[in-house]
Amino acid sequence: MKIILSSLLFFTTTSFAQSADFIILKKNNKTVTTFYSGTDIAFTSTSGAFINARINAIKNDTLFLQEFVVHMLPTTYGSYILDTAGSYHYKYDYRDIRAIGKEEKTNFNWRGSGAALLSGGILLTIGSGIVYFADREKFSAPLLIAAAGLGTAGYFMSKGKGNIMIIGKKYRLLYMDMSDKKR
Repeated sequence: MKIILSSLLFFTTTSFAQSADFIILKKNNKTVTTFYSGTDIAFTSTSGAFINARINAIKNDTLFLQEFVVHMLPTTYGSYILDTAGSYHYKYDYRDIRAIGKEEKTNFNWRGSGAALLSGGILLTIGSGIVYFADREKFSAPLLIAAAGLGTAGYFMSKGKGNIMIIGKKYRLLYMDMSDKKR
């Protein structure tokens, strides 16, 4: 028996496997991420629908997706459990993806606060300019400098970039067909 098992190690068998199709997200010709069967994807379609689902398969330019509906249910002990209420199956062409990712909601809105600082800085700068022309004795240069600084800080806070990658000039999706069919 030992001789048979050890002799099997020296014999090789040929096996064939076909890799599945996949999609590459590129930014300025550099790969950002790769989507293939079994991975999760969150995107906004060209129709405006937001989908957060698992990729079951990618075939012929089409993503076969499964989205799970999960609810929190209370228990008799006062805690909560997650329950999968069901799932939906979708088919999307990869060219129907408008943006990948979703804006994460946090408790503090940096963009809104930046816009408030920018508008307040602009108003204080204009007010300081009016005071300078009307009555130069009451003019305060430190107030003008602080207002301009707050307006600049507000501009950069409101300009903040989100997690959404919009497909277009900077980002693009490439479908990689791994089938061995000759066309």
